[in-house]
Amino acid sequence: VSHMGRVHIKGRHARRLVERLVSRRVSDMEPVSGDNPGQCRYAFVCNERGGVRDDVLVYRMDDDHFLLVVNASNRLKLLEHFETVRVQGEFKATIDDVTQKTAMIAIQGPRAMEVISNFSKEIPSLKRFRFVQKNYLIIKLLVSRTGYTGEDGIEAILPANVVDMAMKMLLKGSGDQDNQTIKPAGLGCRDTLRLEAGMPLYGHELTEDIPATASGFGFAINLDKHHDERGEDFVGGPALRDLEANGGPERVLAGLTIDGKRTARAGMRVLEGDAEVGVVTSACMSPTLGKPIAMAYIDKALVEGGATVCIDKGAGEPFVCSLTALPFYKAPKPAPAKA
Repeated sequence: VSHMGRVHIKGRHARRLVERLVSRRVSDMEPVSGDNPGQCRYAFVCNERGGVRDDVLVYRMDDDHFLLVVNASNRLKLLEHFETVRVQGEFKATIDDVTQKTAMIAIQGPRAMEVISNFSKEIPSLKRFRFVQKNYLIIKLLVSRTGYTGEDGIEAILPANVVDMAMKMLLKGSGDQDNQTIKPAGLGCRDTLRLEAGMPLYGHELTEDIPATASGFGFAINLDKHHDERGEDFVGGPALRDLEANGGPERVLAGLTIDGKRTARAGMRVLEGDAEVGVVTSACMSPTLGKPIAMAYIDKALVEGGATVCIDKGAGEPFVCSLTALPFYKAPKPAPAKA
């Protein structure tokens, strides 16, 4: 997943700048220190209207040093936004885009930690949303346990000039060619996994025109940050607070299970009778569940009332759907971290 952007923000005002940039509180995050893992958090970068510029992972490297992992398609617009906010706030901090200098590998799946234990006995003990920095042979690694597939796993950030060697070592260390525990997977695979896990994708469930609070990921939004002592309100915070004070978003993200074997497509209308009550954002045939699933933004009153809805496929009879709680699939809980 080396296409993901990686941006370091460091300096005297780095913490205040990141608080201003992201929707989630970062001042109470624990930095990495020696053998003690650091903390990473999922958050949104919002526009002034409360829409989502991107969803990001924030790593606290040190008291005044953060790493943000961002979506590839948003990297350049975010770098421009970060610099604008830095200048406007007169924050004393540097913004360093290291995407081209680094690579990123994600190893995901129920047996991920079993495989990783062949290379490191310490990394499988990481708790969720924690990271460490390690040297493995000649490779300096940052390894985190977050993931975007709904399964257990780790992500490793390493220098770009050693990623080819690292991939060969990884595959070789996971078994012979006919019986490899680790196999390469494309982004289409990751997309079905994240959809089964009910996770939003930028450009589908997350856009600049949809308020961040409609996504159902309220844990990633601290609307009270403006009350923090020495804190910084985040861009979009006032707009989202005003929206919540007036009843919240009209439509919210919901899951749909479709009768039959045909799948919907993003952009199809969701209907109650003849009335349009929502729009499909993502859909696929679920490999795990063996049936078509979709996510859609639907009128909040209907979701809360459990109404029966259909998807207009443009011609012929619409798809009959059942409103389904997200996630569609929940992976077994990973083994507890070792003390």
